[in-house]
Amino acid sequence: MTHPAYEIEGADRPGRWLVTCDHATNHVPDWVAGGDLGLPAADMGRHIAYDIGAAGVTRHLAALLDSPTILSRFSRLVIDPNRGEDDPTLLMRLYDGTIIPANRHAGPQDLAERLDRLYRPYHDAYADLAAKMQRPVICAIHSFTPRLRSRAPRPWEVGVLFAHDDLLAKPFIAACRAQGWCTGENEPYAGHLPGDAIDRHALQHGRPNVLIELRQDLIADQAGQMAWADRLAPILQSVLKGSQL
Repeated sequence: MTHPAYEIEGADRPGRWLVTCDHATNHVPDWVAGGDLGLPAADMGRHIAYDIGAAGVTRHLAALLDSPTILSRFSRLVIDPNRGEDDPTLLMRLYDGTIIPANRHAGPQDLAERLDRLYRPYHDAYADLAAKMQRPVICAIHSFTPRLRSRAPRPWEVGVLFAHDDLLAKPFIAACRAQGWCTGENEPYAGHLPGDAIDRHALQHGRPNVLIELRQDLIADQAGQMAWADRLAPILQSVLKGSQL
């Protein structure tokens, strides 16, 4: 199922997991500044525009888990679906030292259109998909850059983010570390933001969840994406089974 704001694969798969990818693509719809945010291709290919490698991991992981998946179809620089509607970073004008020209003077009308045509349809479809599942468990896939500008290199291969709900996160972290992977607990970022996708679709509904961040250089190509999905799938299944959730 495809829509300008999202893509759903495997809606009828019987697995309990709902695998999501909020930052799947760097696509800019043609009705947004003519499909060009004013950035060179090199910048649109950076982590500021999307989560590099995350979509490939998401698709393969969902297939391995025999579970549905939903992926965004617009760049986070257009509007960020992993932010609450009142979050000041919902529409970024500056990201990791790069000015976003088409957003620099974007006004309330621009924001309203992006909310109505992209952000809200994505979240409505996400909510509908979760509501149709029996006891869904949400697994959000993200990726992070090995290094921000003027910052130290990030050593983690895997990061796991959580707020107060760590029923899956903590055993998942332990299982990843048992594999010998450098695994960050609320690294390279801390917890969740109010109104973000996990808060909105998991925490507010009492749904078990885990948010996984993978370092982008490890999943930059298809081979890496498939390899990490292959590694994560059995661990996720084992952790869920052991949790008795």
